[in-house]
Amino acid sequence: MKSLLAVIVSALVALAAAGATRAAEFRSVGEKAVVLYDAPSSKAKKRYVLSQGYPLEVVVAVEGWTKVRDAKGALTWVESKHFGDKRFLLVNVPVAQIRERAGDSAPVTFEAQENVLLELLEVARGGWLRVRHRDGEGGFVKITQVWGA
Repeated sequence: MKSLLAVIVSALVALAAAGATRAAEFRSVGEKAVVLYDAPSSKAKKRYVLSQGYPLEVVVAVEGWTKVRDAKGALTWVESKHFGDKRFLLVNVPVAQIRERAGDSAPVTFEAQENVLLELLEVARGGWLRVRHRDGEGGFVKITQVWGA
């Protein structure tokens, strides 16, 4: 009986560890404006509206609705059909430096202010992301300077 209990406890610990290490999934708003609700229903209380490109962390998806977390940590629900195919990141530091190449010594191409959206083009090595500003300028930003990756 003790060995069965040990096997069950080991399995539960392994499952918990696997869940804790899973990478966060992010999606971005795909329409000009999307309403977020406090429950998975269009009849639920409306919480706020987000604009196109805003990144959201997926918590769980249920029957056409997705529970999401925004950059400030608020949990809300959005209809799953409102996500776009492109991924965007939100600058979460006062000024993010976008560099020519992935690396601290690379020249700065441009700077982006806090809350600016950058399109995610590619995940590079060493904690860098290749991004593009809506004006067309591109480069690499440190993952610690943005939210949504």
